[in-house]
Amino acid sequence: MTGSLLEVIALDVRDAVAAEQGGADRLEVVADMAADGLTPSPETVAAIAAECPLPQMVMLRCDATFTAAPETLDRLARDAKALAQAGAAGFVFGFLDGAGAVDLAATEALIHAVSPLPWTFHRAVDHAADVQAAWRAVRLLPNLATVLTAGAPTGVGDGLAVLRARAEAGDGSIILAGGGLRPAHVPVLLDQGIRAFHIGSAARASWSDPVERRLVRRWRTLVERD
Repeated sequence: MTGSLLEVIALDVRDAVAAEQGGADRLEVVADMAADGLTPSPETVAAIAAECPLPQMVMLRCDATFTAAPETLDRLARDAKALAQAGAAGFVFGFLDGAGAVDLAATEALIHAVSPLPWTFHRAVDHAADVQAAWRAVRLLPNLATVLTAGAPTGVGDGLAVLRARAEAGDGSIILAGGGLRPAHVPVLLDQGIRAFHIGSAARASWSDPVERRLVRRWRTLVERD
């Protein structure tokens, strides 16, 4: 990756336009942040595409868990088709099984459903029973763009050592650092060769408020520092 990538969570057109004006490179488009991000409607994706040229990585998730029953996968596959037609550039998903391991069957089924579009494995990886084993499984999956990770379920502040270890293991190019990301974390991550950053609540006063261009601009400046 050349330069740094800044991805901002957008819930609607207003968020997307403010993120673009602030210097974001990419959007993660979701609904219902009270459930940590669920699948948005095709209408939302189409409306954003009509007003904002930034690539939309769209969440595929039916509930606040990281598991997926067969009927859930069927629904998400149908959703993915409609969302791609509406303008999605890629998707965000990933599943764990009942034992806390990466559910390869479920994840690969959805990879096939969204192909050839790229996808991000979301923070389910931080909740795996064996994080190292989860990373070994995820990094071999096809069409993987990035892995959204804080390094720990509780956020980047507690996960810096894991992110450093993953970068040293050669995964720095696919790490999308996010989840409780704070300005003080950015220089540490840049020093480890991590160049992709994801912000949500840090781009707004609260989840009930829209994205603020000035806050995105501040993060743009932070992630571009040498």
